[in-house]
Amino acid sequence: MTKSFLRLGTRGSGLALAQAKLAVEAIQKKFPEIQVEIEIIHTSGDKDRVGSLVALGGEGLFVKELEFALLSKQIDFAVHSLKDVPEVMNDQLILAGFLKREMPYDVLVSNGKKFFELPHGAKIGTGSPRRVLQLKSLRPDIFCVDLRGNLETRIAKVHHGELDAILLGAAGLHRLNLDENISQIFMPEEITPAIGQGIVGLQCVAENESVKKILEAISDEETVTAARVERRWMHLLGGGCRVPMGALLQREDDGYHFHVYLADPRNGKSERREKIFSLSDFHGDWLERYAE
Repeated sequence: MTKSFLRLGTRGSGLALAQAKLAVEAIQKKFPEIQVEIEIIHTSGDKDRVGSLVALGGEGLFVKELEFALLSKQIDFAVHSLKDVPEVMNDQLILAGFLKREMPYDVLVSNGKKFFELPHGAKIGTGSPRRVLQLKSLRPDIFCVDLRGNLETRIAKVHHGELDAILLGAAGLHRLNLDENISQIFMPEEITPAIGQGIVGLQCVAENESVKKILEAISDEETVTAARVERRWMHLLGGGCRVPMGALLQREDDGYHFHVYLADPRNGKSERREKIFSLSDFHGDWLERYAE
């Protein structure tokens, strides 16, 4: 490797910085001679903390400014929550690496109550159409309230009685040592996670071979497979931040378990599938055939 110094771009939230530090640790473990400097980039999603993400446009709100910093050579690579990265990226950029996936499931944060123990008409905080539709399919009586802010702010709304519960990704809570707030874990057959949920994606300029090789070298092989397959699924179905869809690929002893979810936001109709693929099935155009 020819690089001895790297500039890492990240958002400034507690979770984003925790993920950036994971990337720094992975690089320094593999390449102790490389120094990494963290540079905080403020994104559109960070600047407007009040408006609904859907109303603000959804696509790339936590990514665009980081990508501009890459293209202008302000930073060498960017660290993203993979679920925030749009299906279509600038063709000069590439997702070159993926850190080992954290628990990918959605979880309920309440004052100790399970989902079906919450009162009739309970108010649950979430800004995700994917989560709203799946929650209401399980309990049509609940009210979903749009929710913004960092994890601590969201959790405080439950503890202060403003909301009965909130729905969050388990990975973020774990990375910030907030696991004790989890009241229930939803399995993917109940609420299918967002595509790439729990994965830290590492993005760089496609032509920057030295950085690309470093990011590839610190990647987790199983996570790379899951990330590529789930994002390919999103591409095949024309998905994005505005389309309520989810997918989760998990390795099992003799193959892969694939959960997918897709809904029409106009009428709320949805389809959920799951299939176990053997290793021998996992080749060629199997995903295209499954998407038909």
